[in-house]
Amino acid sequence: MGDLKLERRDGVLVITLSRPERLNAVTAALTEEMVDVLNELMRDAETRVVVLTGEGRGFSAGMDLRGGGAGDTDAAGDAADGAATEGRPQRIYRSIARGGEVTARLREIPQPVIAALHGPVAGMGVSWALACDLRVADPTTRFVVPFVDLGLSAGDCGLSWLLPRLVGPARAAEIFYRGRRLDVTEAAELGLVTEVTEQGADLKAALALADELLAKSPYGLRRTKELLNMSLDAPGLRAQLAAETGVQTLAFFTEDLAEGMAATLEKRPPDFKNR
Repeated sequence: MGDLKLERRDGVLVITLSRPERLNAVTAALTEEMVDVLNELMRDAETRVVVLTGEGRGFSAGMDLRGGGAGDTDAAGDAADGAATEGRPQRIYRSIARGGEVTARLREIPQPVIAALHGPVAGMGVSWALACDLRVADPTTRFVVPFVDLGLSAGDCGLSWLLPRLVGPARAAEIFYRGRRLDVTEAAELGLVTEVTEQGADLKAALALADELLAKSPYGLRRTKELLNMSLDAPGLRAQLAAETGVQTLAFFTEDLAEGMAATLEKRPPDFKNR
């Protein structure tokens, strides 16, 4: 694919943002490629874990304002797009909305998603990174939320929903209002990063974590992600209890539950078949 590289390995799909010359800044074309790949994963039973990373010196510098990321926001882009049927406001709106679709899909796909982070994680790149389930980062990683300094809102592609749920509303407000830059140490202290690696080892560590998850029950992982997502918007404890009860009851009718229990009793690794 043009701006993405895909690598499949034994139940793991590695998605690499591949515009290293622009620090993987997001264009409309890259966004559409991401949406297509994530839509395929919605119905992919073979892929059990996804790793998302960026090629080169950074994960992503956010929307590419000079390269078509916001619907060709500069005058040259408008002139080059004279044949377009949409006006500039509609193109910008659609581009941002599609970036948000990637955020939503990263949460909705049934596979756990591990972000392998290094270098700049900025703007829309922060939204996509925080939409992943787990984040592994090397010491060069820095989260950049510059929106209010640029005259934009920090509510971008799901960021105003994601960040308060990870760090709490007060810390999120402070980060947003001040346009904070977070190095990897502070990000780890806030819980934004689940593992800090040696420099350049983020992808290797993410793949090791993916291998660890592959040894778990496929049903258990998928349903646990589903329940975690539901809990974020659950109207109350009883609604979540009802959802958990349904999922847990179905588990008793899977072959993998019997295998998991037998493996525990026999003190051996389980051999899950996703049945």
